[in-house]
Amino acid sequence: MSAAAESIALNGQGGALLNSRVLVLNRSYLPVHVTSVKRAFALLYQGIAKAVDEQYRTFDFDSWRDLAIEMHHERLGIVGGYIRVPRVLLLVAYERVPKRHVRFSRFNIFARDNNTCQYCGKRFSRTDLNLDHVNPRSQGGVSTWENIVCSCHSCNRRKGGRTPEQSGMMLIRRPRRPEWTPFTTEMFSLKHYREWMPFLTNVDSAYWNTELLQD
Repeated sequence: MSAAAESIALNGQGGALLNSRVLVLNRSYLPVHVTSVKRAFALLYQGIAKAVDEQYRTFDFDSWRDLAIEMHHERLGIVGGYIRVPRVLLLVAYERVPKRHVRFSRFNIFARDNNTCQYCGKRFSRTDLNLDHVNPRSQGGVSTWENIVCSCHSCNRRKGGRTPEQSGMMLIRRPRRPEWTPFTTEMFSLKHYREWMPFLTNVDSAYWNTELLQD
């Protein structure tokens, strides 16, 4: 741990704040990671990253420590005073972009279909939805993006082991592989901070859950 992080920890400031999240950007200002405030201060102190403020200005540790703290800013006690909590870091030398792979998962199918039954068009909670094989497995249907949709329990029972045509039902849209790209599970399962939002405009919220096996 860096001297800065040690001084913060030793001052006994709230553990919840030290363990809260900081968005980490690569040199192109693209999100690549989420870390803790404690780790963020270590990266900042070591010169591996710079803090980013609301005006997109960047600061090394010394200039961030000297930055004026206003009433609405989160702060932590350090030796000799307080330091503002950064919510966005910019890595000084990291250029790579996180792997862009859309997991074939239950969660992402729900996200693609907007929690909406693809037969009746009504929205439901995830617990009230099934995953339906458009072309049923009993007729050679496979588990792929293009053959699985959300369906409510009622429509699922009505369709049974038949195709939509055989059951007299129509899909509201044909299923396909999503074009959006995910970031990480942690990014969207935890609290967001307003400082993150300018950097998340091109990042999709669906990522987590066990990846389904594709036939």
